[in-house]
Parts: sequence; C-alpha cells; structure tokens
Amino acid sequence: PTTTSGVFVVEPCGVTVPGEGTAPGETRTDGCGVAQVWVPAGSFVQGTADTTGLEPPAWAEPELASEQPAHEVTITQGFWIDAHEVTNAEFKVFIDAGGYDAAQFWSEKGWAFRSEWDFAGPVDCGGGPEYPRVCVTWYEAEAYANWRGARLPTESEWEYAARGPDSLIYPWGDEWDPTKANVTELQHTAPVGSYPDGSSWVGAFDMAGNAMEWVNDWLDTDYYTAEPQVDPTGPEQGFKKVEKGGWWGSDPFVARSAYRHFEDPPTYQDHHIGFRLVSG
Repeated sequence: PTTTSGVFVVEPCGVTVPGEGTAPGETRTDGCGVAQVWVPAGSFVQGTADTTGLEPPAWAEPELASEQPAHEVTITQGFWIDAHEVTNAEFKVFIDAGGYDAAQFWSEKGWAFRSEWDFAGPVDCGGGPEYPRVCVTWYEAEAYANWRGARLPTESEWEYAARGPDSLIYPWGDEWDPTKANVTELQHTAPVGSYPDGSSWVGAFDMAGNAMEWVNDWLDTDYYTAEPQVDPTGPEQGFKKVEKGGWWGSDPFVARSAYRHFEDPPTYQDHHIGFRLVSG
C-alpha cells in the first residue's frame, strides 16, 4: 500500500506491550507471534578477568584485550528477549509484508544503504523455516526490529541474558561441552532450539553457536576501560558493530559469552551472522 504522496507504507506486524515478567525465564509470545523469555533487572560481571587456559585462534588473539577489564554492570530494567534467533519463517513475514520497500522501518543510514544497494532482494542463505535467518546485514536486522516494535539488544543486555548473575563462561556453565551447542566441526546452522541443554539461565537457546548475533553497539576495543557501569549502550558512533555468541564451525573460544567479534560494518552479511531481538 502507498499513501497519496506515493510513499510505500506497511503496517507493523503487531503492537507489543513490553510488560514485566515475574521470574527469570518466564515465557510469552509477543505481538508478532515470536517466543520470548524474561530477563529481570540485575548485575553481572561483563568481560573476562582470567585468561588462563584460554586458547584463542591466532586471528582472534589480538582482540582478547578488548574483553578487559572485567567489570560489574547493572541492568536496571528487565526485558524480554527472543527465546531463539530470528528464523527464516519469522523474517519471511517481514519480507512478504513489503518491509524492504517501507522507509518507515529503516534508519536514515539504513535506508541510504538500502537505496544505494544494487538490490535484487534479500539474500537467502538457505535452511528450512525454523533455521536462523543469516546473510542479513545489521541494517536489515534493525529494520526488521522496528517493524516488530522491538530492538536489537545492547551488548551488555545480550551478555547478561547469556551469562546471568553468576557470569558463566558459557550459557550452561563454565566448562566447554560440544554436545550443548552447534559450534565445533559442523558445516551449517541447525534449526533453532536444537540444543536445549545448552540454553542460558533464562531459557534462551543458541546463545553459543549456531549463528553469530548482531547487537546494537558500535565496537570500540577500549570501551570497557571507561564503560558506564549502569545500563551501558556502547559508543555513540563507530565503523563496526559488535557480534556475540560464536557460530557453527567455529571453536570454544569464540563461543564464550564474553567474546566480542570485531570485523564487520553494518553493511556486511554472510552465512555466519543472524540476530535476536528484545522488547522492553
């Protein structure tokens, strides 16, 4: 549909009232039919304090310093986070609704990127309806979030939802277990929720492995040295966006919840990167 001015307008998928949960891991379905879990307000230690025994791959070793210093962060407002990575089926609803042609859901920079793109449509990297949507840029994830009445999590929100108040190394605990995540010696993503024993303290699936996940923050490798300790939102500007959680075919080092991927601008996409959203 268009307005009389010729601007393409699309209705949001549904109005989500954030509301509040009563306990960690309480579940609901948002206004767009997506399962979410409740993350209460609280504090945790973000980053990495002890690097003893870590075995980073050579290409990631220089970035380990960006996880330091470890520091306590307080999240003052609880929030709902998607129980799983956004799936192909969920993202297809946005595509079919015309979201790619509706400037109302895109930021100014995102729409400029979208308009200047040699655009033949969103990139489909395959997988069935319940596989995570990958091959999506940060700008596309942002537009989808706006359509859903949600947003990308901050890095601190994402890490808190993965690690909890005990600041675990992995969503399930402090010891690596290859049976709890789609990470090592694997060739592709798996349907979301395929590793229930690897879920986080609030019941969020695949926060280690399957797809790396975009978060809202710009990357600054020195940010932790001066990061606000209450509700940090990341640097005001930058060139690259943080990604969290490791991906299929990677390794235990990058699957740690503290890991900060450091390579990709918001215009980048490939078959390793997906996302999930928060409301509240």
